[in-house]
Amino acid sequence: MTVAPAKQARLRAVLRELGGAVVAFSGGVDSAYLLAAAHDVLGDRCVAATAVSPSLARGELVLARRTARRLGVRHALVRTREFADPRYLRNDAQRCYFCKHALFTELRGLATACGLAHVVYGANADDTGDYRPGMRAAGELSVRAPLLEAGLTKAEIRALARARGLEVWDKPASPCLASRLPFGTPVTVGALAAIDQAERVLHAYGFPEVRVRYYGERAGIEVPVGEIPRLTRVLPEITAQLAAIGFRAVSVAPDGLRSGRLVAGLAAGTTKEARP
Repeated sequence: MTVAPAKQARLRAVLRELGGAVVAFSGGVDSAYLLAAAHDVLGDRCVAATAVSPSLARGELVLARRTARRLGVRHALVRTREFADPRYLRNDAQRCYFCKHALFTELRGLATACGLAHVVYGANADDTGDYRPGMRAAGELSVRAPLLEAGLTKAEIRALARARGLEVWDKPASPCLASRLPFGTPVTVGALAAIDQAERVLHAYGFPEVRVRYYGERAGIEVPVGEIPRLTRVLPEITAQLAAIGFRAVSVAPDGLRSGRLVAGLAAGTTKEARP
């Protein structure tokens, strides 16, 4: 894919205009490319910041650390406080707003401590059509989205990340672990740990793109449709391992992995008892 030079020039111009920034760095392709571009333009006036909380899968932190190290960027780990907010824990449709508000509040403090004027994050042009309450928190706290401002889409960012030599250019999207909980199911450390462990089991069996939806004692597994036959062959082994984690029942979504499945269920009024 060829990315319009005007978009790349616009991104560099936005970053130069900032003069310095803390980059909210999850380790995914969007934030990784934003970090690389920001470091190219701003040098030492760029700091990566990764939120550490129970909602971050263990493997994501390992990858974020490695990416920042290879880029030569200062990397701060920030402990966020969303678990101290009962509004976040109750897990209604605004959960993402409360989470991002907690994150951006911490990153604003870090930016001040580092003498940097701005905080930026990896929202892109494709995100504007999704249900993303976190973008409201970004707007309220004046957090900029340079990739979005440059008009870059997810596919274009992947192409640029690949050209830049970033390891994560083809990394599947991996939203926070709390996104696997149906709205109305309280967020708990135990539930997030069970989801993380279950998804690591699936990763070990060679399923890089997976969601384990949490329905109490039942795990709803989602993999791309083309991977379902292979999953079915090893499902008895996986079921046994998930039982050891605490899932007494396992089901497989016949329509495959659907990002935002629970948000769609919210609109339909079925998230609490959603069935994959």
